[in-house]
Amino acid sequence: MKLLSWNVNGIRACVRKGFTDFLSDYKPDVLGIQEIKIDDQSRAKEVFDFKDYQEYWHPAQKPGYSGTAILTREKTIKNIAGLGDLEFDKEGRVQTLEFDKFYFINAYFPNARPELARIDYKEKFNEKILRFIKKLEKTKPVIICGDFNVAIEEIDLARPKENIGNPGFSQEERYWGRKFLDSGLVDTFRYFNKDKVQYSWWSHRMNARARNIGWRIDYFMVSAKIIKHVKKAFILDNVQGSDHCPVGIELK
Repeated sequence: MKLLSWNVNGIRACVRKGFTDFLSDYKPDVLGIQEIKIDDQSRAKEVFDFKDYQEYWHPAQKPGYSGTAILTREKTIKNIAGLGDLEFDKEGRVQTLEFDKFYFINAYFPNARPELARIDYKEKFNEKILRFIKKLEKTKPVIICGDFNVAIEEIDLARPKENIGNPGFSQEERYWGRKFLDSGLVDTFRYFNKDKVQYSWWSHRMNARARNIGWRIDYFMVSAKIIKHVKKAFILDNVQGSDHCPVGIELK
């Protein structure tokens, strides 16, 4: 089974840039999408041809902002929209599908913003979603993917020294990134690619993507008990269409 995750930075823009070709070429069995930037009313006016996929949408209340979606070809048991907390659910940041052998969580973590203006909100979100994960794990293993908006270690960004304390590489955010791992979750990419330098996001500034001055802030983390069923983890940094690229895992 192939599971992918992609922050598309606007589903309409990404569709114009070849999103449906991406689906045809890579054929994910489940795809978590972040930052869809489309509300239900606007989506009703669009024609998205995601052939063979069942669609689950969790938009933000604010038009053109945030939001998540999941496309799946696998049979689902239950769909859970949000965390049960309007403070986060109004931004459409988390959705969960229950499958036979695991829960699949698609998450768009908050950006701490310049001068860490939203760090308190992000830390509250981190605490809430970690409790949610631990509750689900009492029933079956969890696979969580998405844009975590943090590079946890220095290897995860091109210029760590210049970015110490900046959004996405602040002490607070890195602490929480490690706390997810300390809780028993496994960073699948680093598990299979211990010393590999590869990024999933590049700034639009100064031709950063062409120069590969990037960050790895998109993850697949899994419950420790399911890591033996993960065949490989990868980053599709050749895929265009967003300032992020897709990341993924394959299950045995």
